[in-house]
Amino acid sequence: MKQSFYDALTDCPVVAAIKDDKGLYRCLESEIKIVFILYGDIVRIADIVDCIKEKGKLAVVHMDLVTGLSGKEVAVDFIKKSTRADGIISTKSSLIRRARELDLVTILRLFAIDSMAFDNIKKQYEAVLPDIVEILPGIMPRIIKKITHLVPSPVIAGGMIVEKSDVIAAIDAGAISISSTNQDIWFI
Repeated sequence: MKQSFYDALTDCPVVAAIKDDKGLYRCLESEIKIVFILYGDIVRIADIVDCIKEKGKLAVVHMDLVTGLSGKEVAVDFIKKSTRADGIISTKSSLIRRARELDLVTILRLFAIDSMAFDNIKKQYEAVLPDIVEILPGIMPRIIKKITHLVPSPVIAGGMIVEKSDVIAAIDAGAISISSTNQDIWFI
């Protein structure tokens, strides 16, 4: 993982996850250093990334949520060639692998929704060796702690984090950072 990205995660443990233009413009007013882009389309994604980069922030595109991008490796090539994104998020192993080849920061998003999903985390991790693992929902400190011992990469807790106590609990459980679409969390 790029050292600058890791430093940004540790310096500011809250990541803004944006799902619309309102969130984009609001996060630009914050001291947040990393922005997860959870919306957009193939026509606008470069512009969204540029807005974030112009404010000196790091931009990470959630490949699975950008309209018009396929689940194929060529979509990662498009992001690398056509935007200034620093990295990608995906639930798809093939996209994570391709992003690693292109020297983008890779975040494998995993859902710990039941024991079967939890039991599969190590296997999914080892198949692609992402820079970071993002676990959803992020309000399960006991599970976060288990996952931080299961995988050697840093863990981000995301999803359903709406209070300062949720942030503190996730960090105390071993998450390096949290991601949230809740704009109040961006300014704590």
